[in-house]
Amino acid sequence: MIVREHAQLSIRKQCKLLEISRSGLYRPISEESSFNQMLMREIDEEYMRHPFLGVPKMTVYLRNQGFRVNPKRVRRLMRLMNLVAIYPKPNLSLPNQAHERYPYLLRGLKIKQPNQVWSIDITYIRTANGFCYLAAIIDWYSRYVIDWKLSNSMDVDFCKSLLRRALATGRPEIFNMDQGSQFTSSEFLDILREDTGLSKIQISMDGKGRALDNVFVERLWRSVKYEEVYLKNYQGMTDAKTGLSEYFRYYNHERPHQSLGYKTPVEIHGSSLDKQKLIA
Repeated sequence: MIVREHAQLSIRKQCKLLEISRSGLYRPISEESSFNQMLMREIDEEYMRHPFLGVPKMTVYLRNQGFRVNPKRVRRLMRLMNLVAIYPKPNLSLPNQAHERYPYLLRGLKIKQPNQVWSIDITYIRTANGFCYLAAIIDWYSRYVIDWKLSNSMDVDFCKSLLRRALATGRPEIFNMDQGSQFTSSEFLDILREDTGLSKIQISMDGKGRALDNVFVERLWRSVKYEEVYLKNYQGMTDAKTGLSEYFRYYNHERPHQSLGYKTPVEIHGSSLDKQKLIA
């Protein structure tokens, strides 16, 4: 909690200690109307049920639920929530010349060991007082959540902080992400390109609009939403942080995965990680 008239700690220092964006402090947690927040909750749940729905079909779904919406509003809200329809499709978009582009390196690649491939992604988390964003880095082989972080905005600073914290615990051969502005910024990419004297991290980017390229993170979001978020009524970001902290400890250390032969991610990733604590 930020204390605006703290005798010893400035607002800037408090934000740094709490690891929140100072730019987001001076506005409400959500600038969206109550109607738009209601729509976002409906979109979120329907997307988790049917992640292949794009703007046209999501608009039809909402209209069938009694909401008077047009595609323009639905498109804006889905972009705000970082939602993209998941289905294989050709990339018909013009290349974005505003950022460096890297090839997708994982097609046909055999994932044989932990720390071979890590991925990062961001998803929307709803609360009673608005919404916030959850970013996570996952190991493709073990499904282990390397680290995660909540933020009240989708700025690059919280993604940079998460990446630096994750790299302090290990180093992947390949780091994969989508072409979101947070991940394609030079500030973020420079962290991956830093020369530490070790083998360089290979950078991989999903094809534009191809959410299936990051399928393991998409599966993680489905588990997080259905096994935690939708079962709780987070009152705000602090409540969400507490609930997600408990969930990710369970996910990594106690939740068996069928794809892992009903072992837990930490059993596959390495017993030395048992002593690590994930702090959002």
